Amino acid sequence: MFVETWNRHDAKAFSSIFAPDADFTNVFGMKASGRAEVERFHAPLFATMFRDSRLNIEDVSSRQIRADIGTVDLRWSMSGARDPKGNAWPNRNGLISLVIAAREGKWLIESMHNMELDDAASAEAQQELQLATTA
Repeated sequence: MFVETWNRHDAKAFSSIFAPDADFTNVFGMKASGRAEVERFHAPLFATMFRDSRLNIEDVSSRQIRADIGTVDLRWSMSGARDPKGNAWPNRNGLISLVIAAREGKWLIESMHNMELDDAASAEAQQELQLATTA
């Protein structure tokens, strides 16, 4: 539902997957608190920067902490976005970290932190460094 509502660029539908008192933080560190604020935050962005964006989830990992609480990490890629100044934004990659909870008879996002990831070469270089120092 996350990807579907994003790719429809529908702020109301997107915000509906958040808990009423959820916390949201985007890649710039900007925050919104509560479902209504998540909707208000995204409405102008879906009309401008992300109007033609296409979000894809590349990998999902999750962990159930309790029967009603879990975490989910979503590695994402995006095409078709524009930067805040209106310029074409090159394809992007990132990681969304979610805390989810069973509420209102469904799983809802309690907290979301989104981050943009640097190019894969930097991550691979760090991994090689870590492997070399543990050998």
